[in-house]
This record gives sequence, C-alpha cells and structure tokens, in this order.
Amino acid sequence: MGAPLLPVAEARRLIVEDLASVAPETVKLEEALGRVLRADAVAQVSHPPADVSAMDGYALCFESLKGIPQTLTVSGESAAGHPYRNIVRPGEAVRIFTGAYVPPGADTIVIQENTIASESGVTINEHPRLGQHIRPAGQDFRKGDVVLTSPRLLTARDVALLAAMNLPHVPVSRRPIVGVLSTGDEVVLPGDPIADGQIVSANGPGLCAFVTAHGGEPLHLGVVKDDPKALLRIAEQVAHLDLLVTSGGVSVGDHDVVKAALSSAGFKAGFHKVAMRPGKPLLYGRLHNLPVLGLPGNPVSAMVCATLFLSSALARLQGLPGDGPRTMSAQLGTDLKANDSRADFIRATLQHGNGLPVATPFPVQDSGMVATLARADALIVREPQASAAKAGDTVSIILLN
Repeated sequence: MGAPLLPVAEARRLIVEDLASVAPETVKLEEALGRVLRADAVAQVSHPPADVSAMDGYALCFESLKGIPQTLTVSGESAAGHPYRNIVRPGEAVRIFTGAYVPPGADTIVIQENTIASESGVTINEHPRLGQHIRPAGQDFRKGDVVLTSPRLLTARDVALLAAMNLPHVPVSRRPIVGVLSTGDEVVLPGDPIADGQIVSANGPGLCAFVTAHGGEPLHLGVVKDDPKALLRIAEQVAHLDLLVTSGGVSVGDHDVVKAALSSAGFKAGFHKVAMRPGKPLLYGRLHNLPVLGLPGNPVSAMVCATLFLSSALARLQGLPGDGPRTMSAQLGTDLKANDSRADFIRATLQHGNGLPVATPFPVQDSGMVATLARADALIVREPQASAAKAGDTVSIILLN
C-alpha cells in the first residue's frame, strides 16, 4: 500500500505555509483595483473637510426661530465650491445647496420644501431640529485616521475611499509572476497543426487566465514533451519566477515524468497526491528556491485544483492569508449517492429562487469535459465518507463565477 492521501485542507495549508509574500510596490491609484494593499492607509484629509449641507434649503441659527411661521432675512448664498464666509446672525438665513459649506454661525438647515421665498426674505413653515441636515466635519473619517488596514484586496469601493482620503499613490503587492507550462507528447497549442493522437491544450491558456484573474502575471511557457531533459531546461530558465505551475505528467504512468525529472535536479516534494476527485495526482514542492505546483493534465482536474489550491497560493504570494475558496449553502437539485474516502467536487448549475439556490449536478462528471466546466456555476463539495443525500438537502458549494 502507498502512503495515505493527503486531505484537501492539509495540502492547502502546506502550500500556503511554504510561500512568502512578494515585495510591495507603489502604484497610481487608478491602477490599484484588484491589488493587495500592503500598508495601512492613513487619511490625508478629513471627510467632509467642514460642516456641509445634506440638502438644498436655508442655513440659519436655531435660536432665530421663536415661532412658526417666521420670516428671516436672506443675507447670501452658499453653493458647493463657493462658500458664504460671513457670520449668519439671529434673524438671518443663507440660501444653501447640497454639499456646500455651512456658513459660520449657522447650526441648522431647513429644507426648501418647508419654506416660502419672497422679496422680503424666506418664511419658515416647519420647525426643524437643532443640527438638522448638517453633515459634520470628519463624519466619515478624520485626517490621520487609519481607514483601511493591510493586507486587503482592493475593490472599486476601496479605490473611491482612497481617493476621498487624498491618496494618489498606493503601496500594493507587485503581481506575482507565474510560469505556466503544459507537458505531454500529445499536447499542442491552439492553432498549431494537430497530428494523429494529439489534442489541443486547454490548460495553458486557461491557467494563464486564472492567474490573471487572481492578481498574478502569467508567463505562458508553452508545451514541453515527455522529455525529462527538456523539462529541466525550462525549469532552470524560470528559476527567478515566484511560482511554476505545470499541468500533466504528475500521475504514476510511464510517461508521467514531471516528479522524476525534477527530483533528479534536487526537487523536494512537499506532497504528492491528495484525497480529492477530480485532481488526485496533485504535486507541490520546491526546485531549490522555485515553488512548483504540479496540476493534473485533464483540463477539469487542472482547473478544479487551480480553484482549490492555486488561488490560495496566489493570495499568499500577494500578502493575503491564502484561505480556501469561500463556500455557501445551497439546496441539492438531485439525489447523490454516498461518497468514498476522497472529497468530491461536483460541477453543478445554480437556479435562484426565494430561498437557497438550487445546485443541480451535471449527469456526467468526466474530468475531460471542458464545456461542462465552462457551463458550471458552482462546485458541490462532498466531504470524504459523506452519506447519501436527497434532493432538497442542504449542501456546501463553491461559486465559480
């Protein structure tokens, strides 16, 4: 008997703990989307910078209102970008617009719907609350506040916040450079001549796209034949990369040469083979200082392993914890039989209703069916030894989109 297969979570932990984050760099704010913040972001200004009006109306002193209705003298106007600088005194009001600075002396805004303007001034028809419709200075954040903490994967909302903090440049992780190499005598690139017995590689372009989608910079290394010397030559040429990802050649057949070839040059395997379906022949280790993640050759297996492990590796390289993909609950659309000793990741479609989404597995789960993977919305997660499940039962899923 061989060594027991490694659980999925343990395999992910070994990968993440072996990797260190890449160096930070500073980028323009407009280039920060999808990057990982590498230092706490400190506000350079307060927001708002002064008391501002939340509505169109009139700014006044609350103590001016002795009774309702009451007519006040309009002494000026405050618009966004054009503040009224004089002091508002009792008996006066200033016409004000949304976003404009509240003039000194005013402490309340009366919305224009509760007023009547005339040549003699403005009549207040409804008694306001003290401080009504004023956004106080620093309500959102104040200068010097730590508003975003690192590490953090920056969203479009974060970019807007950083802009409001007056931060035109942001320290982020540089994009990890990841080599993507397909192996196999039978594999050719899209557009190349296809000889008898050969197949077009889905893995190279697909994994490069996956790396890009998860914040990395892919370097497509093409296809290497089942030739240990050729494989080693390429591995030596890319020793400066942050990670090398191979696909194919990691199983136990006579033509699966990746582990043996790398081992002859000093490769130290962290693990080989994981208790999962699809994707059992997963390999991870180091060729000297180069981390190497060896994925199976079947395209579905490769992409499922990328979802479960490569995403965590890329996150860790960018300074994030590298946790596994998030799961959520769904209702099962069909019956499932009891599971064996390997975790199962089942491609499924999702239908959304009033309650939990309904996850329905594809009837055929062959690991070579790329079209099924592309049409899948989620992976149903079946733990080892999970008992049989009925349609309507609650299951865990990983969203693919």
